[in-house]
Amino acid sequence: MALQTTDIRNFAIIAHIDHGKSTLADRLLLHTHSIDERRFRDQVLDDMDLERERGITIKSHPVQMLYSAPDGRQYELNLIDTPGHVDFSYEVSRSLAACEGALLVVDAVQGVQAQTVANVDLALRQDLHLIPIINKIDLPAADIPTCLTQIEELLALPAEEVLLVSAKEDIGIDEVLEAIVERIPPPRPGEDDLLRGLVFDSCYDAYRGVISYARIASGDLAPGRRVRLMSTGAQSEVKEVGVFKPAMAPTDRLRAGDVGYVITTIKDTTEIRTGDTLTDAANPAPKPLPGFREARPVVFSGIYPVDSRDFDALRLNISKLRLNDPALIAQQETSAALGAGFRCGFLGLLHMEIVQERLRREYGMEIILTYPSVEFHVILKNGRLIRLDNPIHLPDPTEISRIEEPVIKARIILPVRHLGAVMNLILERRGECTATETIDPTHVLITANLPLHEIVVDFYDRLKTVTRGYGSMDYEPGGYRPAPLVKLEILVNGEPIDAFATIVHKDAAYAKGRQLAQRLKEVIPPHLFQVAIQAAVGGKVVARESIRALRKNVTAKCYGGDITRKRKLLERQKEGKKRMKQMGKINIPQEAFVAVLRSTD
Repeated sequence: MALQTTDIRNFAIIAHIDHGKSTLADRLLLHTHSIDERRFRDQVLDDMDLERERGITIKSHPVQMLYSAPDGRQYELNLIDTPGHVDFSYEVSRSLAACEGALLVVDAVQGVQAQTVANVDLALRQDLHLIPIINKIDLPAADIPTCLTQIEELLALPAEEVLLVSAKEDIGIDEVLEAIVERIPPPRPGEDDLLRGLVFDSCYDAYRGVISYARIASGDLAPGRRVRLMSTGAQSEVKEVGVFKPAMAPTDRLRAGDVGYVITTIKDTTEIRTGDTLTDAANPAPKPLPGFREARPVVFSGIYPVDSRDFDALRLNISKLRLNDPALIAQQETSAALGAGFRCGFLGLLHMEIVQERLRREYGMEIILTYPSVEFHVILKNGRLIRLDNPIHLPDPTEISRIEEPVIKARIILPVRHLGAVMNLILERRGECTATETIDPTHVLITANLPLHEIVVDFYDRLKTVTRGYGSMDYEPGGYRPAPLVKLEILVNGEPIDAFATIVHKDAAYAKGRQLAQRLKEVIPPHLFQVAIQAAVGGKVVARESIRALRKNVTAKCYGGDITRKRKLLERQKEGKKRMKQMGKINIPQEAFVAVLRSTD
């Protein structure tokens, strides 16, 4: 018997990174018999090698479960497991747009973290019903009273609604399932029977084309129907619809309230956008569903193929990746040193690293990434404003009136004993603390304003180091402010390398230039002539390192005799090296481009 819309529950699991979302999802799948013990494995919804290696969720994963309540009533539970890292908050926002409720997981040891607060804000903006859960209650260091206090004080959720769970030890899972069907409302009925489906994710299959993940808001969708995408106007015929159990399982149709996948005849990745509305081509809905906010990249970097002949393959693979990761922004550009490539925008440094790894592993691309940058505002003396995300395009200093850097408002939750170290770290990165709030006797919340380009590379790692792993951070845009910024260029053998150009604070130019030069000296191999690595600001060299020359022993064949014979051979070698230095090409290995991203602090 087909289930009614009132028997459907759509929900997500949200939490800070490593608070047990994937383990809780595993237990829900086992308790609803959506997967049997024989095929079960930990992190069953995390199907990427990268997710399993790092133990983190990168992509949202939908799955449908059938749950039989104690009273005999059967429910359809549509779960979307979401990432927890701040760089993937856009994945969370898209998942929440397809839900009516969410399980909010808090670690019983770590308590409420910065990303927990941010995810709660996202859920409340979507008007979702939250079920707070304290996970890992079996651990000896679990502090349940403190967690209850933090949930009430920071998240404004009543303590009596909190469920106590240990997903690893299978404690409290039945209570979670009961709370889902009792507290989360069923899908809201549509205003009419016209087809409306929100596309909240997509992926590309080499044989089947574009596969869209959709939440059906009204009407129904079956194979053979002709549909239209409301933003692009693209029309196609539906070949297959189905649900995730957790693998794709075809069905005869998707009804209002269902979450599933749609396979059409569309093969071009540019014709489908995440956040678009699917509707009937012959009888379309008058207006699209409200989507979700567009992703705003905060970190920019160039992606270039190691071999220029692979550019077309890179372009195709980036378009496929963007279909599955709409937060990735890409625009074609050309570099004098690296050739044709793409200027890409990312939500953070981890997001950039994951995109780089996915291009290498999933598509077999050998690529080079340039030094990460952020978007600056350059105001010229004639009043014109330039939005600059690539340092090599910075105008001549004589034309610039001022440069404004982006600022973020950061919320940092940490143990009180590490307050001094974190304050020093904020001041070191030219930040200022605006407020300090005590959460409980052992934890404090710091609100600080920080320049964005001071935190994109290694601030999060440094925060984890100085707080022994107990600090967490979330941030939001805070506008722009003027700053004395200059362009730092790296010259190898007298030639500027675009990939290493960056914009830095005037007072930090010397230290940063020396640091980059030293890193490059370690990774660029010796050549047959001496190679100079220089850091320059406005044509003035502020730091220099030299790579020794490989030297053949040309005097080895001389066994005694006049010393002038040896000098003659050495002079000839010297002249040859001078000519080679003028004509020779420096080989910069791929590791050099990665090395400049690593902190040496």
